[in-house]
Amino acid sequence: MHEIIAQQVNIAPKQVANTIKLLEDGATIPFLARYRKEATGNLDEVEISSIRDALTRLKALIHRKEFIINIIRESGQLTPELLDELNNCYDETTLEDIYLPFKPKRNTKAEKARSMGLEYLAASIMAQNTHRTEQVALNYVGKDKAASVTEAIEYAGYIVAEWISESIPVRNRLRNYFNRKSIIHSSLAKNATDSEGVYRNYHDFSEPVFKTTSHRLLALFRGENEGILRIKIQPDLNEALEIIEKIVVKKDSANPELVRNIIKDSYKRLLAPSLETELRTNLKSEADKTAIDVFGKNLEQLLMMPPMPQKRILAIDPGFRTGCKVVCLDENGQLLHNETIYPHPPQKETALAMKKLNSLVQQFNIDVIAIGNGTAGRETEHFLSKIRFAKPLTAVMVNENGASIYSASAAARREFPQYDITVRGAVSIGRRLADPLAELVKIDPKAIGVGQYQYDVDQKELKQRLDDVVMSCVNRVGVDLNTASAELLQYVSGIGETVSRNIVEFRNQNGSFLSREQLLQVPKLGPKAYEQAAGFIRLRNSVNPLDGTAVHPESYFLVEKIAKEAKLSVADLIRNEDVLNSLKPEKYITEKIGLQTIIDIIEELKKPNRDPRKRLRQMEFSKEIHRVEDLKEGMIVNGVVTNITGFGAFVDLGVHQDGLIHISNMSDKFVSDPYKIVSINDFLEVEIVSLDISAKRINLKLIRKI
Repeated sequence: MHEIIAQQVNIAPKQVANTIKLLEDGATIPFLARYRKEATGNLDEVEISSIRDALTRLKALIHRKEFIINIIRESGQLTPELLDELNNCYDETTLEDIYLPFKPKRNTKAEKARSMGLEYLAASIMAQNTHRTEQVALNYVGKDKAASVTEAIEYAGYIVAEWISESIPVRNRLRNYFNRKSIIHSSLAKNATDSEGVYRNYHDFSEPVFKTTSHRLLALFRGENEGILRIKIQPDLNEALEIIEKIVVKKDSANPELVRNIIKDSYKRLLAPSLETELRTNLKSEADKTAIDVFGKNLEQLLMMPPMPQKRILAIDPGFRTGCKVVCLDENGQLLHNETIYPHPPQKETALAMKKLNSLVQQFNIDVIAIGNGTAGRETEHFLSKIRFAKPLTAVMVNENGASIYSASAAARREFPQYDITVRGAVSIGRRLADPLAELVKIDPKAIGVGQYQYDVDQKELKQRLDDVVMSCVNRVGVDLNTASAELLQYVSGIGETVSRNIVEFRNQNGSFLSREQLLQVPKLGPKAYEQAAGFIRLRNSVNPLDGTAVHPESYFLVEKIAKEAKLSVADLIRNEDVLNSLKPEKYITEKIGLQTIIDIIEELKKPNRDPRKRLRQMEFSKEIHRVEDLKEGMIVNGVVTNITGFGAFVDLGVHQDGLIHISNMSDKFVSDPYKIVSINDFLEVEIVSLDISAKRINLKLIRKI
């Protein structure tokens, strides 16, 4: 099995075999990539994921193969040669082609012809070696047979048409032609209306399938599913028939015109619908993969946004009529106070709101202010700029996508049962500033607003990819065992939802954890889960200083050995770069610990628990621009990237309506991948290329990164 997967993923068989064994023993991808480098041959998370996914596909193929073999065996048609062919087949398409002639059929024209005893006549036609087809057909006219010679030939032709459609050479040649030369055409479906013009670009649309982009295909298929569009995907009819004729019609055929007519019937009635369905499935699958990849990259960039840890935060969820919800949070994100102010119309209690905020800043020793970037966000930012606080404060605009989803969730209700959703939403905004990763994991990734057709793609594959991304980010950053929520802990390698809740309950009942090893006292957290999780959790004030690093407990003995040789305590060895730089890693290689792991340990000891996330920057929008109406074509403005798709990037300009930099406006040179130009949360200088206020469309051109 591992040899087949090795070929598919282009990774050495030994690495694949070791990785599969560890995966099937319950190891997670982050654990393998970080702590089993010797076993995997230093594979990264992407490579390990590709092995896991290939293994899943191969198991599904084997299961399908077993089903097919059983069906053919029960029909009495399984020969040793056929069994050998099936056992040696590891391609899904080829497997289905082999199975096609044996697939149970009901009420087909060919089955009716067989019931009339016309298989011999069909074989005669297929052989193309007699001019006496009509004479042969006379033998099949009569009671319980064909009504006439014409009908006998016609029905025998249905059997021949089926044979042609099931021919592997025919299907392979035609499949290749479909993939290369098919045209996708869309039009308005019969009696359909597109009153809002959502699909106006596709009312009469044609394009070669090899040129059709992922986002366009998903839009077309969505329109078809909604009954608005009608889609056909086929190549040129005459060229397709020529391909079949070259394979089927013999040079010395006794009845070429009859065979050509049967070929035409076979193509139109059987082959074209079958291969179009197959092509649609493949196109949809590839489009899904691209869209899921886009979503995964966007989510990763969003989760890895810089934190602002250990700050007291005043968070504001802005609003007009209902006022601005204000909460004060301590250094660990715990709610200290909440209330509502009304700095904007219709109430416009500006002076009172200023006084309240000044008082709260002093009372709770606030370090920074977080402002939700939704309705009234820019107006609230402008209002805050007029307040003369007792100490210098930074106000940061925070993307609040999905905050309302979290505030109405079971997790939010469990944490804040006594508060309504408005208070919970404001808390979420503040916590997003403090630690975006810890807060965003509480929300279904699809609700965060960084996807592309996320509800149209394969939901199982999407969930797998997004779960992979979240787990990767959480474990890359590490988790504070004594402050992390259950929602964050469940993504730690080896823990999961049930155990994460047990950890929080244990912490609530017994107080803070004093060591990593204490995790083994948590119900349902056994040695295997501990092995997987221990290296990714952190304890700031543990009795063992290594518990605050990414060094795995299984390697503590090595660090203790190094410290003893250096005549230092473990605590004094950590961050002692002079000693650590003088070490020769090769000296410490053992049967269980290889060179790469030793190098990782030394690097971790130099800068323990280094956060891989960048430093926080604050976007400064133009103070003169607050609404779309303030924008003008040709204007140069600042913005921040909020979402990336296959066709471009969406940019927040501070006007409550994102603009789009189409991929063609990202550079003077051809750009095939927007990710090569921009990332989520990049600060940009852009030009307003065109503006349609009524349609809420702002088209931008990238000037430069800021």
